Amino acid sequence: MGKIARDKEKPRICFVAHDAYGAMTGGHQGHIGGVERQTSLMARWFAEHGYDVAMLTWDEGGPAEETVDGVRLIKLCRRDAGIKGLRFFWPKWSSLLSALKRADADVYYQNCAECVTGQVALWCRRHGRRFVFSAACDPQCDIRLPYLRTRHERVLYRYGVKAADKVIVQSQKQWEMMRQGFQRDSVVLSMPCPGPAEVSLVDREAGYGGSPRVLWIARVCEQKRPDRLLDLAEACPDLTFDLVGPADDTEYARRICQRARTTSNVVVHGPASREEVSDFYRKAVVMCSTSDVEGFPNTFLEAWSYGLPIVTIFDPDNVVARQGLGVVAQDVRGLAAGIRSLCEAPDRRGEISRKARQYYLEHFTVDAAMAKFEEVFTGLCRESERRAG
Repeated sequence: MGKIARDKEKPRICFVAHDAYGAMTGGHQGHIGGVERQTSLMARWFAEHGYDVAMLTWDEGGPAEETVDGVRLIKLCRRDAGIKGLRFFWPKWSSLLSALKRADADVYYQNCAECVTGQVALWCRRHGRRFVFSAACDPQCDIRLPYLRTRHERVLYRYGVKAADKVIVQSQKQWEMMRQGFQRDSVVLSMPCPGPAEVSLVDREAGYGGSPRVLWIARVCEQKRPDRLLDLAEACPDLTFDLVGPADDTEYARRICQRARTTSNVVVHGPASREEVSDFYRKAVVMCSTSDVEGFPNTFLEAWSYGLPIVTIFDPDNVVARQGLGVVAQDVRGLAAGIRSLCEAPDRRGEISRKARQYYLEHFTVDAAMAKFEEVFTGLCRESERRAG
């Protein structure tokens, strides 16, 4: 690939994404989830469109700086560096401050609720740079912050949300939560999702091996409730369930994986490459989501890009029910009934597939979604120029 021409008139952008090194380089290091994949996608898109783009990540080996697909990767310290009790300040916060300075961007973007939100906001305020924060899920818009366990995390995160120049959320529900809890205005934006240029919406009932395939794809962790999937598999012995995704290093995840491997109609695939993931979406009859709490799951967007119906407990802004993109259930029994209703009605499944593909094309293609992010970033810089003038 040739060198990408930079437009000097465009703002310089920095993505603060500690865990995104693996997503950027195609490896399996660190925590690679939907947020990391989306952030790396966004960084590449801006680089391809002539922006000067940097990304800050943990040091997972290699040089202190490297360039991947036109994105300048600036390394922080290693995730486990420093002495327990002191590493929060040095080297974690100190290396972040150094990297923010080295990036020398006009706009800094960070996704997910953590102390880093406040740390970046503080630095941007002090140095006259613009800061954009993006919430990844509903709990991050809840003023109680149920997933932030320490006081310093909660204090820094609340400051970051209030000090951000722009807050981005993924649903109307999150917009209302930000407004009521944080007294913050925000903007609802669809996240970008790469999808196939064309898909076949023919009947997928045969799957492979003759048994209808149900896809579950996520990180194997307690928040995603894969235990419900295993209960579902036991209730539907005539179906085959593909469990795809990396497992957390927790006792819960180890128990789930052990139980899954002893359940005859569950296939445990572990982490999968993008090519392998595409194959899972193409061969499944439906995708099943078992978690109670999400944001706007990236897996939903990916499934719709392939015209794949969803059977789910969580329904962001009631879009699945409202747009007819699948079946919404309350529990495992409802999930089983929803999956069977789609397996037994190919005409209905085909209609949902067409609706899902069209909904994706109208809202979540990369260029359509990224044009709105571009307007947010460039709009902030134009506002700064007007104030300076």
